[in-house]
Amino acid sequence: MVRGGPVVQLGVIFLSVLGLWVGARLLVDAVVRLARRFGLSDLIIGLTIVAMGTSMPELAVSIDAALKGFGDIAVSNVLGSNIYNLAFILGVVSLIKILPIAESLVHRGGIALLASVFVGGLAVVDLRITRLDGLFLVGSFVAYTVYLLRTSRAASAQSTQQPLVDGGVTGQIAERSSFRGRDAVLFVSGLALVLVSGDYMVLAASELARGAGISEWVIGGTIVAAGTSTPEFAVSLVAIKRGSLGISVGNVIGSNIFNITGIMGIAAVVRPLVVSGTALETLAWLVVISTVLVAALWTGRVLSRLEGALLTITEMVRWVLGLFGLFG
Repeated sequence: MVRGGPVVQLGVIFLSVLGLWVGARLLVDAVVRLARRFGLSDLIIGLTIVAMGTSMPELAVSIDAALKGFGDIAVSNVLGSNIYNLAFILGVVSLIKILPIAESLVHRGGIALLASVFVGGLAVVDLRITRLDGLFLVGSFVAYTVYLLRTSRAASAQSTQQPLVDGGVTGQIAERSSFRGRDAVLFVSGLALVLVSGDYMVLAASELARGAGISEWVIGGTIVAAGTSTPEFAVSLVAIKRGSLGISVGNVIGSNIFNITGIMGIAAVVRPLVVSGTALETLAWLVVISTVLVAALWTGRVLSRLEGALLTITEMVRWVLGLFGLFG
């Protein structure tokens, strides 16, 4: 329990966000160096290692919430983070710079994104995610990752190795380096920081929801979701700064697929999840946002500033409706 009033709880959430961001950065940097040691291409690292690394806060929060019996926070964190990633992060990034998207990423990534929303929706639609559902979701993610590794191997061998994100959150991943003892220490430290910060965020968020009369679902799908998505936001901004435009979309798509299949699946395996009926409203919102985004990318292979502005506005509207009790 996090003792204190709303100001104290908001302060704890803010510090937890900082802890999640720093911890995720340490984890990503260490794991990327390990991946480079084994010769994985920058494309594969971006769509898998970086995407999963930046989703560690969501994983920590959802598993901790599941263990504590807060099914609404565990699932709303995943669905809310996915909506936030697509609508706000990509929206803001495209306002900064128009995003031209590679055709292969649009087709393969778009289909995988919609498929993940479909299988995740099937698990959530009866408001109960069993261990069997969780195993199916995790299996789906493993199958997708294996497929991605196999199909990308030939393309990666033909492409010139370029830095995915030079500096910032992911560090100098283009430089081949060994996974030394220092990296092991950073990995363990990052993991510990993410786990501790996630635990405090869940406790503070649940107390804040009860004290303010706002449902745990809304808190999990807005404040907690935005907090756990800070690494994805940071990676996308750094990518834009360094000129790696494709990674801004690739990181978000990869993270979303991992969130709804891997993270929600693992949380359900740890402890079956029961959610409130408002989950269906958020799920429907995610389906619409995902479909509209993929359709926009599929038809134009570019995310314009107008489309980015509209996406950002939809997320602001969702927050206002949720915090005023009109949605979710």
